[in-house]
Amino acid sequence: MSVAPETTSVTVNGHAHRVWSKGHGPALGFLAGIGGLPKWSPLLDKLAATRRVIAPSLPGFPGAAGHDDLDTLFDWILATHDVLAAAGLRGADLMAVSVSAPLAAEVAAVWPDFVRRLVLVAPFGLFDVNEPSADIWAQRPGHLPGLVCAERETYQDFIEQPAGVDATEWKVEQMRALEAAARYLFPTGNTGLIKRLHRIQCPLLLLRGSADRIMPAAYIDNFATGVSGRAVVHEIADAGHLADLDQPDAVALAVREFLE
Repeated sequence: MSVAPETTSVTVNGHAHRVWSKGHGPALGFLAGIGGLPKWSPLLDKLAATRRVIAPSLPGFPGAAGHDDLDTLFDWILATHDVLAAAGLRGADLMAVSVSAPLAAEVAAVWPDFVRRLVLVAPFGLFDVNEPSADIWAQRPGHLPGLVCAERETYQDFIEQPAGVDATEWKVEQMRALEAAARYLFPTGNTGLIKRLHRIQCPLLLLRGSADRIMPAAYIDNFATGVSGRAVVHEIADAGHLADLDQPDAVALAVREFLE
């Protein structure tokens, strides 16, 4: 049985933010994708074999509040910076997935020395009117799991209510995470990041699932072009938008090879 991560807390803007950590070695920050991190994932266990994985919760995501105090994109960027700094991740490697990826990229762009190396999985933040990304907030009930992962059961299992947890609060937590992401991404997922990508100076790995139903493949290419082609681009076979859940072995291997 997997050993549970250590749980601590940091306070930012008057709100407590859960911080999970596990493993030994150089620090690797992790910001979760759609729905946040309701439980520790197999990918994080694999990364923790060689790194000290530190996963703080962003405002409104599972383990943190305060999203309704953030009115602008810059509020979100500052909050993300402050949560990462309070969690001890200044100058560390950072990995971010999907809806949290543009915030990690913004931090790396505004504070170029803050992130040592950056891994982004299927990042939001860009927009192409000819190939819009799927609207994750317009899905009918029950449709989101089949959209975010190659196999809907993968996401269903990840968000399954654990024993002893209040069912209503568990559901509210999932909806709150979607609301939080909508505050800086709705309706198109565009944060205007394209204008700041050139400011990112750290080495960058871009990952995309081959079966991503949310983010068109061109978005990764546009992201790489925006950082002057300095990014390493890697496709994860048989993975959907949340490749970290679909193919944890392949994602962990790609991340370890990039960070070593």
